[in-house]
Amino acid sequence: MSPLQVGGLRIVFASLFLFLFGFRSMRGTTLRDWKWLGMAGLLSSFFPPFLFAVAQTELDSGVTAIFNSTVPLMTTLVGIALFGLIITKRQIVGVFVGLFGTVALIVAGMELTPDQNYWYAILILISALGYALNINIIKTKLGHLGPLAVTTGSFGVAFLPALGLVLYSDFFDQIGHSEKMQTALWYLLALAIGGTAIANVFFNNLIKVSSPVFAASVTYLIPLVAIIWGVWDGEIINAYQLVGGLIILLGVWLVNKKKK
Repeated sequence: MSPLQVGGLRIVFASLFLFLFGFRSMRGTTLRDWKWLGMAGLLSSFFPPFLFAVAQTELDSGVTAIFNSTVPLMTTLVGIALFGLIITKRQIVGVFVGLFGTVALIVAGMELTPDQNYWYAILILISALGYALNINIIKTKLGHLGPLAVTTGSFGVAFLPALGLVLYSDFFDQIGHSEKMQTALWYLLALAIGGTAIANVFFNNLIKVSSPVFAASVTYLIPLVAIIWGVWDGEIINAYQLVGGLIILLGVWLVNKKKK
């Protein structure tokens, strides 16, 4: 499938799944809520799926996830600059330790696979900025709504434009003549329902019950998981990447460590 089809169908399938279970949760949502849901939906639910799909045409899944782990740093900076976020010195240290581990993973990956086009990582960084803005919006402006309502509303905003792009891509004409697309559709359904719809409900609940930096710090774990999946799918990992992963885990521990 093309990146346009992957991103659009991921949003469409996730939206339809959420509408089935989350429609009733939207009762009582005000126009003011929809203003923030619209912003959150575009920043987190609409643009990133397309940007990730394009970036993956040039970058390994592990490398893509590594760049995505800049979300905690961006969440911290956005929260301080725009939302008056107050964080501890230990959390700041943890964020930068995690970022150092991310840089170590990037350098190791560039040495191991120099043939990849790392300019495409800019698309992942733009997505990470969108996620950072979304996390702070949910925490400060939509905290009174339930996680299911926030997730359903966000994808409700993204649904129609995504469906329009899927129709524009000639997906329905092409899939009838391509066995590979028909097989890929099942994987896309798994991504949309498990890795997008359900995962976003859990993640938005984490934002609700914790701090933005705490919630964002889970993206430091994504590179480790993605690298494991990548190795299983035939990608290569070296010792430097493992060391970078351990540094990332140290950063997560510092961010989330509670005072005695």
